[in-house]
Amino acid sequence: MSSSEPLDLRLPTPGCYADPERAGLDGDAVFDGMTEHLFFTLGKLAPSASRHDLYMALSYAVRDRLMTRYLASLEAIRARPQKTVAYLSAEFLIGPQLANNLLNLGIQNEAEEAVKRFGIESLQQIIEVEEEPGLGNGGLGRLAACYMESLASLQIPATGYGIRYEFGIFNQLIRDGWQVEVTDKWLKGGWPWELPQPDQACFVGFGGRTESYLDDKGNYRSRWIPSDHAIGVPHDVPVLGYRVNTCDRLRLWRADATESFDFYAFNIGDYYGAVEEKVGSETLSKVLYPNDGTDEGRRLRLKQQHFFVSCSLQDMLRSLDNRGLSIDDFPEYWTVQLNDTHPAIAVAELMRLLIDDRHMEWDKAWDITRRSVAYTNHTLLPEALEKWDLNLFGSLLPRHLELIYEINRRFLQQVRLRYPGNEAIQRKLSIIDEDGGKSIRMAHLATIGAHHVNGVAALHSDLVREQLMPEFAELWPEKFTNVTNGVTPRRWVALSNPELSTLLDEHVGPDWVTNMEILRKLEDRQNDTGFLTHWEDTKLSVKRKLSTYIHRNTGVLVDPSSLFDVQVKRIHEYKRQHLNALQVITQYLRIKNGQADGMAPRTVIFGGKAAPGYYMAKLIIRFINGIAETINADPDMDGRLRVVFLADYNVKLGEQVYPASDLSEQISTAGKEASGTGNMKFAMNGALTIGTLDGANVEIREHVGADNFFLFGKTVEEIADLKQRGYRPWEVVESVPELAEAIRLVEMGHFSNGDGELFRPLIDNLTGNDPFFVMADFADYLRAQDAVSLAWTDRHHWNRMSVLNSARSGFFSSDRSIRDYCRDIWKVEAMPVEITCDVPDIVR
Repeated sequence: MSSSEPLDLRLPTPGCYADPERAGLDGDAVFDGMTEHLFFTLGKLAPSASRHDLYMALSYAVRDRLMTRYLASLEAIRARPQKTVAYLSAEFLIGPQLANNLLNLGIQNEAEEAVKRFGIESLQQIIEVEEEPGLGNGGLGRLAACYMESLASLQIPATGYGIRYEFGIFNQLIRDGWQVEVTDKWLKGGWPWELPQPDQACFVGFGGRTESYLDDKGNYRSRWIPSDHAIGVPHDVPVLGYRVNTCDRLRLWRADATESFDFYAFNIGDYYGAVEEKVGSETLSKVLYPNDGTDEGRRLRLKQQHFFVSCSLQDMLRSLDNRGLSIDDFPEYWTVQLNDTHPAIAVAELMRLLIDDRHMEWDKAWDITRRSVAYTNHTLLPEALEKWDLNLFGSLLPRHLELIYEINRRFLQQVRLRYPGNEAIQRKLSIIDEDGGKSIRMAHLATIGAHHVNGVAALHSDLVREQLMPEFAELWPEKFTNVTNGVTPRRWVALSNPELSTLLDEHVGPDWVTNMEILRKLEDRQNDTGFLTHWEDTKLSVKRKLSTYIHRNTGVLVDPSSLFDVQVKRIHEYKRQHLNALQVITQYLRIKNGQADGMAPRTVIFGGKAAPGYYMAKLIIRFINGIAETINADPDMDGRLRVVFLADYNVKLGEQVYPASDLSEQISTAGKEASGTGNMKFAMNGALTIGTLDGANVEIREHVGADNFFLFGKTVEEIADLKQRGYRPWEVVESVPELAEAIRLVEMGHFSNGDGELFRPLIDNLTGNDPFFVMADFADYLRAQDAVSLAWTDRHHWNRMSVLNSARSGFFSSDRSIRDYCRDIWKVEAMPVEITCDVPDIVR
């Protein structure tokens, strides 16, 4: 059908109009879409188009095919209002979008056909062009991305709210073994997946003062008169579900100045002053996680948090106004999930909007707030539980400080009634921390203002109730619950591991992609030699791909038939990459000393970024690279041991690493990791775990079976007992000869070109204080690693354990997590989007 012929697309409500030439899903339609966008959008002719041009053209063509679903989903919620999830997160580590959208639309083969008509050998060459969106950093942001994808796949109406960062946290280079941070200019080539909506911008205030007045009913009220403003401009990113019509929305806010250019300042020669407001306002969305080591850095972080939270809540209230719905019914139409404490200011901001802007009485506003907001705690680490200096907070958000004081006053009155005369518990539960300099405890604000507080793994949730917030849990036991994290099998298996996906399709059918419990059928094949050989061959093929990447990017040749022993995650002392590094030294010494009988040939792979201001984490990276340089240059290690640090670890690299891994290192100190999600991605792809009883490791071990998990390390209770008895790590070193030998080698400068002082701070920390019990767990860790080597020698047994890890990983799908949230916290139901039209095959 030509575009000149009229198309009567009678789509029932909810519905939208679709151009059939931009909605077709066959290879010809995709090719035509690419050709059209090359010419009209990019101003290029096909013969002169670069791969980046073809990537942009294909992305625009795919985005066209999302629009029918995207607009129909928006129309559905307008026509049939029901509760929508608002997921507030400072990070959304969504990863590259092209391949994921092709998978969810089901047109990977059609896109392959289309790009080949442009002379491209494979679709992968175009996919590799895409920059990683710099919208997140680690597990928190990746979890948010998985949850948004599962929400859409389960047909739950949802909007993710965050910040459109112009620059990501940083790109990581390794120079002379050290991490070097360079600017992540991820937007430099354009980003075809966003839809700017300047007509829906919001104003946000900062600073200034408050003043009291009497309203027309004689009621005492307070108004905020900000000294500065910024404009939040929304950029919408469609989030398509897997093979469904539902297309949810990620709404990211970009900061603009209220006045971009001061002509007067320019005309009198103050050229910087002419654009000062623009520069200052737009800094809000410049960079993910500005360094909070300075007052200005902390101020910027708080401004960022208030900026995106205020814009998001204003947007929710406006959506009710636009649909003619009462603000009184806000909790019936929006459920606001706080992803950690970064958006916790939402409790005070929603109160401000309801009381000051909508002129509600306190009790009614507080009832709406408490019924709308839920809070996910992601950490037990004190330094990660945000607190803001009272003076800083008051200078930036004076009205919010007044509201927090009142929230706290009313809350503490409840505490006094429950615990009369107990001032100690009042001080402990107060939102205002008065120990040292006064500060605002954001986790307390979120907990008081939320109807539910959840941890992210069974152990973590227990520790939140019993150790982090026991008094809150005693006050409101019904508030506290658990939702164990999950990851989407679409990106982390179907997309990143097509070889395994094909094998799974053959043996359990294709429905496992949306129902991971189907993988349980693999248990019937656990003793099938032919199937296990096929399984091993599939793993070997993806290991060869990663081996090629490693050689191309590091120059290190690795043996794909060796055991790929992998630890990829943010570099932090509690995650204990240095524990892994020390056991690598021990393996190295065993080989050098002729004691390597039974040792499995290994390629030990590290990856992850350290926060720019975190010296010890950066020293750990240098330590790993020093070890790698020494081992990889030693001929005695050939065929036995290799060590690799993969720079700039991100989602794109993770898509290559997880499928190729044999052993997953989940070795954090018990009680420190809230959940972890990398452990789940590894298990889904058939890697075995060596780990402590920490975070979701506990549940992974329960599900895959203790015989298919290499457990080591002290438990939470044992660590607490060790602390109480007085932990002396230097005594542990003296009692473990292999550990003492490894440390002596480090102190001699063996891994630092003879510089015995380079790693002195690291060794002194481990032997003198050891806050994360590396020394205490070393001997048991080494025992578990020996068990790994022994298991690797029996390939039939190893492959069987690998199959069972995949087969029993269904619980860790983010689809299960979202169902738990919908049932237990949000009380939200699916809303399938129906799209019908008179022209067949336009929308599948």
